[in-house]
Amino acid sequence: MLRLLTIEFHKLKHNRASKVLSIIYFGLLTCIALIAAIKFDIGPIKFHLAEVGIFNFPYIWHFNTFIAAILKFFLLLVIVSMMANEYSYKTLKQNLIDGLSKKEFILSKFYTVIVFALVSTLFVFIVSLILGFAYSDYDEFAIITTDLQYLFAFFIKLVGFFSMGLFFGILVKRSAFAVGGMVVWFFIESIFKGYLFWTFKDAENISEKVDSIMQFLPFEAMSNLIKEPFSRLGAVRSVANQIGETFTKSYDVEFSNIAIVSVWTFIFIYLSFTLLKKRDL
Repeated sequence: MLRLLTIEFHKLKHNRASKVLSIIYFGLLTCIALIAAIKFDIGPIKFHLAEVGIFNFPYIWHFNTFIAAILKFFLLLVIVSMMANEYSYKTLKQNLIDGLSKKEFILSKFYTVIVFALVSTLFVFIVSLILGFAYSDYDEFAIITTDLQYLFAFFIKLVGFFSMGLFFGILVKRSAFAVGGMVVWFFIESIFKGYLFWTFKDAENISEKVDSIMQFLPFEAMSNLIKEPFSRLGAVRSVANQIGETFTKSYDVEFSNIAIVSVWTFIFIYLSFTLLKKRDL
């Protein structure tokens, strides 16, 4: 494993675009801290985001992982370009000539995906911990360690998303086309979701019926891992109660969603290996 990772990171070390995108990604993750500085002071309206409770333990784990997951696109570009460069610079063929098997080649990419996801998760953990200690109203150990499952969900989400990018990178051999393919897949899922709503338009509990089907598709499954945290805020719930609205939504990280994304991760890696094994290089 260490040998395979050494080979991959040696390639990335000499790829300027990958280094720039990685720096941008982790820089943006750090910028989550800047949310604390956002203040609105317009006449009688005074609003400070940090005082609303977004950095309170344990809510911060939910909020920060959700925001950080939006930024994963930058590391996706590193993953797909990492694969595309293998074809552009003929390094894939050279690795195979040097004795690397196709299975080891795919494993080296997958190990790199895991490392990127693991480092991202650790980075979000550290940033969240610092912000929590700086702004949270609660500092009890039991409260701080509550909801840490969001970090695990974040890790699983990144591994699944990057594995999908790896598959498309092998499938089309070009970074732009690989990203484009994922965008097309996303729109196909969205169109299919709209079709399901139209199909069940006369049924009761339409949303539940549609969600029970959509949960098995990759993008929807990844999205379900970390649900939006905004309606969970006390201030939002207070306003909702004043206008007669109530939230019954579950924000838990569900094992079924973790299992579905894990299965899709396996499928993408297996298809990547199968495609590479059958392709004439």
